[in-house]
Amino acid sequence: MSPLEARNPAVKLLLVVAVSVATLALLDPRTLAVLYLLGLVAARWGAGVGPRRLLLAQVPFWTFGAGVLLVNALSRPGDVLAAAGPFRVTDEGLAVGAALALRGCVIGVATVAFLASTPPRDLMVSLVRHARLSPRYAYALLAGHRMLAGLPRQWATIRAAQAVRAPLRRDGRPREGWRGLGRSAFALLVASVRASERVALALESRGLSAGPRTVWRPVPLGAGDGALAAGVLGVVVVVVAAGAWSAG
Repeated sequence: MSPLEARNPAVKLLLVVAVSVATLALLDPRTLAVLYLLGLVAARWGAGVGPRRLLLAQVPFWTFGAGVLLVNALSRPGDVLAAAGPFRVTDEGLAVGAALALRGCVIGVATVAFLASTPPRDLMVSLVRHARLSPRYAYALLAGHRMLAGLPRQWATIRAAQAVRAPLRRDGRPREGWRGLGRSAFALLVASVRASERVALALESRGLSAGPRTVWRPVPLGAGDGALAAGVLGVVVVVVAAGAWSAG
């Protein structure tokens, strides 16, 4: 078990929200870069995310950040650093674009560390016990999460079943096209609607909307969670203060 996995999910969720809100007020690329590096360290050694998995998880955020940086560098007015034809790269646009890109990367790596160290069931139990979230909504969210996790397996089953009935090409492979993908998507939609009806009936039959409930295997909330919250918030305050002092 990784160090972050042993901590309370509700506390970790609040910390992710707090760090994300704090980054919205920052426009200093150096401060955001330090927070991003600290987030990578937390995800690698705190949440136990492997190097390859961590690298792949960052690709969408790097792609999004590159787009934000490019748009701001080319569209914002300011001192021109470089020009080529109708395109001009400005100093202000480059700084703002880098800050916005790093802001997204900080929020992204914090989310990756949270998801990698938090089982969905523990998160729902913690939200019910410590955040006073209604069990009706908590278990509905948990059921929805598990249905989403099972969609790739259902999609593979549907595609395999349709490939058996599909006409074959000259090379013996099934002929697939947009119509086949559409039929598979419609079959997946129908199967998901039927599954959601069964889940809704099962939740209602267990009386999730009636009165207080006991919890099997409760998630603890202890001094270690307070130390984690104090440590993370303290590090963020120190990094932001150091960035403001160096900029001033």
